[in-house]
Amino acid sequence: MDPTSEGGGTSDVGLGGKRMANEEARPMGGRVCMVTGATAGIGLATAEALARLGACVLVVGRNPEAGERLANRLREEADNPQIEFLRADLSLQSDVRALAAGFLRDHACLHVLVNNVGAYFMGRSATAEGFEATFAVNYWNVFLLTRLLLDALRAGAPSRIVNVSSDSHRGARLDLAVVERARGGSGLNAYGQSKVALTSFTYELARRLGGSGVAVNAAHPGFVASSMYDEHVLLRYLVAPVVRRVGKPIEVGADTVVYLASSSEVEGVTGKYFVDRKAVRSSPATYDEEAARRLWEMSERMVGLV
Repeated sequence: MDPTSEGGGTSDVGLGGKRMANEEARPMGGRVCMVTGATAGIGLATAEALARLGACVLVVGRNPEAGERLANRLREEADNPQIEFLRADLSLQSDVRALAAGFLRDHACLHVLVNNVGAYFMGRSATAEGFEATFAVNYWNVFLLTRLLLDALRAGAPSRIVNVSSDSHRGARLDLAVVERARGGSGLNAYGQSKVALTSFTYELARRLGGSGVAVNAAHPGFVASSMYDEHVLLRYLVAPVVRRVGKPIEVGADTVVYLASSSEVEGVTGKYFVDRKAVRSSPATYDEEAARRLWEMSERMVGLV
């Protein structure tokens, strides 16, 4: 006789089995995750995957209409009510500070921070705060947001930080004097330098967080058919069609990011650079610990933490 089918009774075995099934299906239940640049591309695919895994997902983007539509869709499609949109223009330090303050007001801890936001601006483009725009989005403000949320990540330990880098860092050399003087360089050079800086920061942060229970790793998503080039008229017509034709699907590009954010296989792994779920060596420049220390000190000055 099925103990749940007659007399309105239930069995402990039946309930336990259901709870276990739910835990297996939603292994990220109870985990609070923040994903930046989450309204499109790799960030969107990452947020979708974490939502399906049962996490409380905070999706960060600058477009409130797109962000709210996304949050509503994820709640419905993932059958997960714990999806929230947080608006922030991550090119601006003022917005980064407001984002962090709002999060800390509402949440006691953070378990996963995915620093996915990234941008490429042709030529020299400055933010309203006077920083070279590519470097500001890809590095300065990632450094600032991460630093502002470190206490929450420590409180959520074991917790994880995933920095979305790029193999484009391999062709760049980080010249700290040029970066400080020009606040980032310009165009493609700034993009490559920003990814060197982000990867170097990943390793330095891992060293500083040793023993804290907070793991930090970088990921290269590969050549992805993203919409990053669509905001520039020239690139939209010359580059974007090629990218969409030969780039890997966005979900494939996000796979390593999701893996680092959620998999038990990398529990406790820190200070690594991952490609296709495997830890590989990044460029020699990213392992220069003295340069990383000086970059850290410069970054603190640039974002007003000292």
